[in-house]
Amino acid sequence: MLVQLAIRDIVLIDKLDLNFASGLSVLTGETGAGKSILLDAFSLALGGRGDGSLVRHGEAQGGITAVFDVGLDHPARRIAAESEIDTEGDLILRRTQMADGRTRAFVNDQPVGVQVLRAIGAALVEIHGQHDDRALADVTTHRAILDAFGGLSGPLDAVAKAAKTVKTARTTLAEHRARVETARREADFLRHAVEELAALDPKPGEEATLAERRTVMQQSEKVARELNDALAAVGGSHSSVPQLSSAIRKLERRAAQLPALVEPCVAALDAALVALDEARAVLDAAVSEAEFDPRELERVEERLFALRAASRKYDVAADDLAALRERYEADVAAIDAGEEALAGLEATLATAESAYAKASEKLSAGRRRAAKALDAAVQAELPPLKLERARFITEIVTDPESRDPAGIDRVAFWAQTNPGTKAGPMMKVASGGELSRFMLALKVVLADKGSAPTLIFDEIDTGVGGAVADAIGARLSRLSRDVQVVAVTHAPQVAARAVTHFLIAKDAVKGAGRVATRVASLPVAARREEIARMLAGATVTDEARAAAARLLEGAAV
Repeated sequence: MLVQLAIRDIVLIDKLDLNFASGLSVLTGETGAGKSILLDAFSLALGGRGDGSLVRHGEAQGGITAVFDVGLDHPARRIAAESEIDTEGDLILRRTQMADGRTRAFVNDQPVGVQVLRAIGAALVEIHGQHDDRALADVTTHRAILDAFGGLSGPLDAVAKAAKTVKTARTTLAEHRARVETARREADFLRHAVEELAALDPKPGEEATLAERRTVMQQSEKVARELNDALAAVGGSHSSVPQLSSAIRKLERRAAQLPALVEPCVAALDAALVALDEARAVLDAAVSEAEFDPRELERVEERLFALRAASRKYDVAADDLAALRERYEADVAAIDAGEEALAGLEATLATAESAYAKASEKLSAGRRRAAKALDAAVQAELPPLKLERARFITEIVTDPESRDPAGIDRVAFWAQTNPGTKAGPMMKVASGGELSRFMLALKVVLADKGSAPTLIFDEIDTGVGGAVADAIGARLSRLSRDVQVVAVTHAPQVAARAVTHFLIAKDAVKGAGRVATRVASLPVAARREEIARMLAGATVTDEARAAAARLLEGAAV
C-alpha cells in the first residue's frame, strides 16, 4: 500500500509530506483548494505525462516521491527486478519535473525510463474518476479481469500452451514447405551437382595434402640431376675411391721402413675413404627419395585441379565441398520425401489446432459462466447506488479463428442505463456520474481478484447525495477491508466512514504575497467540524455539527 507521499514545488504546493494508513482515507476541502493538483502530482510519480507548467512559479524543478510497502511476491517487484532494480525494502517511486518540460524518473533511487515507471505504477495504484482513461475503463483489460474473477488461470495457461504449440507447428511446416519448394525449383541443378560431387568424392583437407605432395615432387625433379652427379663423383666410375684405396695399400707396404712418416698418412687417407663412403650412402638415400613416377605427379595435379575447379564452380572452399555434397543430397532427399514429410507436418499442425480449439472452447465456456456470475454480482450492487434501472453486461464475442494465446473471446463491459435504451460499451453509454458508480460496483465485486493494492477514487460521488452518497461510502469502506482506498470527496456521508481524514486548504504564505496548498490529518473533533461544514456550507450551525456527529457515530457502528 501507499505509506508516504512527498511533494515539492508543484503548482501551489511548496512542501507537502503525507503519511497514509491502511483502510479508507478521504481528502476533503473547498473547491479550488488543490485536490486536483495533489492527484496530478501523484499521477506524475506513477508515470503520468509530464508538464513543465506543473512546476511552481519561480522554481526550476519540482519533485514527487511515493513510498509503497508491498509483499515480496507482488507483480510490481517482479517488474522492477526485470529492469535490474534493487527491490529490497519499500518500493520508492520518484519523479522530477523540470520547468522546461523535461522529467527524470527513479525507482529505489535507480534511474528508469518512464515506461518502466508507468508499468510499476499501474501495478501499485488504480485511479478511478468520472473522466478516467485507466484501470477498468481500458477495454483491453476486461478479459483479464473476467479471467481473474472466474479463477480461470488453469484453462488460460492450457490455451497459452496450446497456442504456442500451434505457432511452433505452423512455423515448422512453413519452413519445410519453403525448403521443398526451393529445392523443387532447383531440382535439375541439385541432382547434377550431387552426381558430380559424388564422382569427385572430395575429402576435407585433401587439397592441402595434394598441394604439398605436388610441391615436393616438383622440387625433387629439379634437384635430382645434381644429386645423381654428386653420387657419381663419390661412388661412380670417376670416383677417386679406387685410387685412394690403391695408394693406401702401397703406403702400408712401406710402413715398416719409415712408420713415423707413413702411418699418419695412411690414417688420414683411411678417414677420407670412410667419409666418402658415408657421403655416398647419404647421396644414395637422397637420390632414392627424390625419385618419383611422373605419372603420379600427373595424377596428383589432375586431382588437385579438379578439386579447385569444383571449388570455383560451387563458390565454396575446397574443404567445404564434402559438406556441400551432403547438403545437396539432403535437399534431393527432401524433394524425394517432401510430400510425405509435408503430410506429416500438416497432420501435426492439425492435431495442435484441434487441441487449441478444445482448450479455447473450454476457456470460453468458463468465461461465459464467470460472466453470468460477474453480471449478477455487479447488478446486486447497483440499486443502492441509484442505478436500479441500469444493467451491467459482460459482452463476449467469440471468434474461433482468432487463435489468440489468451483464447478466442473478446470481452468488454457494457451497460444499459435505462430500460428500452440500447446497451453499449460502458465508457460510451454511461454518463460521468453513472460511470464512476459502475466502476465502484465493479471494484467492490473484484476487490479480492488481483486488484492493485491502492485504489484512488476522485470525486465519484459528484452529483449525488443522501442515500446514494451513503451507499457509496459504505462500499468504499467495504472495499477498504481488502485494499487501501483513498477517496477525494465532497460527500459528508463518505467522509464520515474514513479511517483517516485529510483536509486540503489554501493558506497565505506570510510575507511571500502568495498562497500555498496545505494538507492536514484531522483529529476527531476537527473531523466533526469539517463534516459539519460539508453539510451546512459557509455557515456551520449547531444542527450541522449534531448531524456530523450522528454521521460519525453511524459510520463507526
